[in-house]
Amino acid sequence: MDYVLDFSNVDKNALSDVGGKNASLGELLRAGIRVPPGFAVTTGSYLQFITESGIKESIYALLTDLDPENVAALDRASDQIRQLILTAPMAAGLRSAIHDSYARLCQNCQALEVPVAVRSSATAEDLPNASFAGQQDTYLWILGVENVIERTKQCWASLFTPRAIAYRINNKFGHDQVLISVGVQQMVNSRAAGVMFTLNPTDGDISKVVIEGSWGLGETVVSGSVNPDKFVVDKIMLEINDRRVSTKHIECIFDLESGQTIDADVPEERQCTCCLEMDEVKALVKTAKLIEQHYGRPMDIEWAIDSDLPFPENQFIVQARPETVWSRRKTKSVIGSKTGRQLLMEQAMKIIKIQ
Repeated sequence: MDYVLDFSNVDKNALSDVGGKNASLGELLRAGIRVPPGFAVTTGSYLQFITESGIKESIYALLTDLDPENVAALDRASDQIRQLILTAPMAAGLRSAIHDSYARLCQNCQALEVPVAVRSSATAEDLPNASFAGQQDTYLWILGVENVIERTKQCWASLFTPRAIAYRINNKFGHDQVLISVGVQQMVNSRAAGVMFTLNPTDGDISKVVIEGSWGLGETVVSGSVNPDKFVVDKIMLEINDRRVSTKHIECIFDLESGQTIDADVPEERQCTCCLEMDEVKALVKTAKLIEQHYGRPMDIEWAIDSDLPFPENQFIVQARPETVWSRRKTKSVIGSKTGRQLLMEQAMKIIKIQ
């Protein structure tokens, strides 16, 4: 059994070993998309941990016959299970594997201690027919292997939050059917970050890419704590049909003093400044189209622009998952039966007439 797998060695076929999020990162790398390097602590490692530490039977016993409507009972079971995981010792072999993988990552990134995101990746997460995404924990800007190991256990424990337990019961997923992997990925020193959809999430228009972004790390956009800049871009002509620059009062950044990510005030002169250059917008759209083409379906994508690198090397994709709202609906194509070439010619003729 592999304790750890590098992202470059996984793809969509590794879902059972590394979960939806990590499998997607490996798939993106294979498609030639710029993704920050990293590795996955496998589901087998998690399963071996709860088995060899002797807590597996206790975990499933606490979950037996739980009523998802009984909030107090859910909270009690969740607290007990998470404490079992956080206090159980990690086997030497697994600790060594994480240590070696983190050391290799540091060497490849030419850093003594590379800052990483430590993200949960469940086997039922990021699937088109499930809504597990966001239920488990993510930790940003983690430094040092011991902190990586600690956050790995916390990610495992987040498989048993009250919300996650109730969701599995209500949707008839066996608790033993959903395993968890953990992704350890180099942090992007984000000047700006956000999300983009390969359709318009307000009306399902598949001819558009919609980008939302703000200063700093993307967590302010994902959580909805900031009103982001927004771009609606035509997929074929790469024309920006709608551009809205918002007042962005806060940004998520790494604070050196506390050693944590914080929401900091944005200087007044940057609050109403667009977080993306127009060439960056168009480059993101081109990447979104490549990702959609590779997966063959509308996608929900998280991106980041690195402040330390020049364009276009500064663009990174940190997550990609199937879009699950409009993709579940049977909608008529907003571009009808016309081909991309026909639409392109129509646009060209309009431009000729104007001139």
